[in-house]
Amino acid sequence: MNSLIIKNATISTPTGNSARKGAEMAALKTIPNGAIVVDNGIITYVGPQDSMPQISDSERYNVIDAGGRAVLPGFVDSHTHLIFGGYRPDEFEWRLKGDSYMSIMERGGGIQSTVNATRTEDVNSLVDKAQWFINRMSAMGITTVEAKSGYGLDTATELKMLEAIDRLATTPGQKLRIISTFLGAHAVPKEYKGRTGEYVDMMIKEMLPAVKGKAKFCDIFTEKNVFEIEDSRRFLKAAREAGFQLKLHADEIVTLGGAELAAELGAVSADHLLHVSDKGVADMAKAGVVATLLPLTAFTLKEPYAPARKFIDNGAAVALATDLNPGSCFSGSIPLTIALACIYMGMSIEETITALTLNGAAALDIAQSTGSLEPGKEADIIILNYENYRMLPYYVGMNCVSTVISRGTVVAQND
Repeated sequence: MNSLIIKNATISTPTGNSARKGAEMAALKTIPNGAIVVDNGIITYVGPQDSMPQISDSERYNVIDAGGRAVLPGFVDSHTHLIFGGYRPDEFEWRLKGDSYMSIMERGGGIQSTVNATRTEDVNSLVDKAQWFINRMSAMGITTVEAKSGYGLDTATELKMLEAIDRLATTPGQKLRIISTFLGAHAVPKEYKGRTGEYVDMMIKEMLPAVKGKAKFCDIFTEKNVFEIEDSRRFLKAAREAGFQLKLHADEIVTLGGAELAAELGAVSADHLLHVSDKGVADMAKAGVVATLLPLTAFTLKEPYAPARKFIDNGAAVALATDLNPGSCFSGSIPLTIALACIYMGMSIEETITALTLNGAAALDIAQSTGSLEPGKEADIIILNYENYRMLPYYVGMNCVSTVISRGTVVAQND
């Protein structure tokens, strides 16, 4: 049943069909003693309960009494590496002993280690593993997730990963909306070591035509000694010409100019941004590029957090995401993401909610259909265990979500 009524709700939501920027991020519309009506998965009413329209065919509606508890839009996790083979717990221990992310990568670990494992796994195995994570994401209130390829680094395996994403997205009754991103430019594979330009040529000539139509976005790891600015620009221009919308892993390890490149090319988002320059912040704000910040990765790598306040105070739009992946951030914890954003990145809980809902949707170019609780949008809704959404960061790292509704259907119920 995807027609329902939520009554006795304390509703809080950002509003609009595009990313909220700067001071707008702190503005949530709050409706005490509110109600939501959903018809066939689409919200038709959000407002005071005593003004709710009369429902003549009430028997076809699932009625949920929120009991005064907080009701928010579903969370959008707009940056994950959900599809992968193998695990890398040994590298986690190496980092604890002082090895850097890049030094592990240079000695054959890191992304290449997962590439080796992913190339040997079949589609069914990748799908089953990812579904296990999806079930747990749903329980934390995620109703939309982005999933990247990028652990193939050859055409056949990249296509296999995108096939796995498509199978998950089109599974009948799937709990989450799944958005695909092609990330063939995640690293230079061992067979192209020392020949980055040739690998970029191959991706442009072979991979982009092969994956066209199988992913919405094209992403690249723009980083020193990986894909530097000129190679990134050349590849992303080719991807844009092929019909992809653009994303970048930018300025994660060093200040390289990835944020400026994202602004130059009109990318939908630039992600990570731990070492973004002041010019990069200003350029992104001016160009309307969403800054997708990933505090779990900074936490896991023991790196400085991305400058969320600088982005917001300069009028940019900030989204938050988990960066779930088997290497630098083996965590998909929305509760910990919220806590880190509020405690260590200087974001208010209102800004954090906007970053994880409407702005996350904008980072996936779907803010016109989800990310806020407004008539005409798909019914992606969460009910908390508490009346006050400020419990989200206060109950540190713990799940406050009681009920999760995806496109009008209850998909998770936590005791």
